[in-house]
Amino acid sequence: MKAIIVEDEFLAQQELSWLIRQHSQITIDATFDDGLDALKYLQTHQPDVIFLDINIPSLDGMLLAQNISKFANKPLIVFITAYKEHAVDAFELEAFDYILKPYQEMRMVTLLRKLENHARQDQGPGAASPRPASHSINLVKDERIIVTDINDIYYAEAHEKLTFVYTRREEYVMSMNMTEFCNRLPEEYFFRCHRSWCVNLSKIREIEPWFNNTYILKLRDLDFQVPVSRSKVKAFRQLMRL
Repeated sequence: MKAIIVEDEFLAQQELSWLIRQHSQITIDATFDDGLDALKYLQTHQPDVIFLDINIPSLDGMLLAQNISKFANKPLIVFITAYKEHAVDAFELEAFDYILKPYQEMRMVTLLRKLENHARQDQGPGAASPRPASHSINLVKDERIIVTDINDIYYAEAHEKLTFVYTRREEYVMSMNMTEFCNRLPEEYFFRCHRSWCVNLSKIREIEPWFNNTYILKLRDLDFQVPVSRSKVKAFRQLMRL
């Protein structure tokens, strides 16, 4: 099994890592002290289990778990916290377990055995097939994380180190450059038509010739036009069979 730890207290993170390595075959692929950083990691990685603290910066553990619960392929969540009062909410989110700090070694051993038994059952006869690629992406609006179907995205626009993402009715701001954002999108649906623009190919309504043998793309449902740069014209023509 592959795991990540999301815990902002360094000593607690180190202790948990030691217990996992000492008492299981679970591999710790990454550790985070910030919920938003962990969510970004989950865009491109699929750990089997997340050890998740609740009181963490940027995006608290409960909100992070709520977003994970909407994933098509959900990792197991083990909450690690010093507070008992979140237990009901945790299990409403179908948490695998809820561990109180300070850690009790035998309690951790029991948990780790339970996780490994669960993994063995999944790998036995009739186990599920490999996980399909995700067709949703997490977008940020007013410090909320919105799980969005990629087909709802019309285009994205670069603004220095930020990327503005547009659906039919909403605008989102991602704290990453255009290249990072485009790498999260499936190439069969999206095209980087300009240094500052990326477009959903299925949303193109009209391709209008522009100066210097380039094009302007008119989009469905929106009164907006996206340019195709000269450096992208050849690839665009091949893609659209022009």
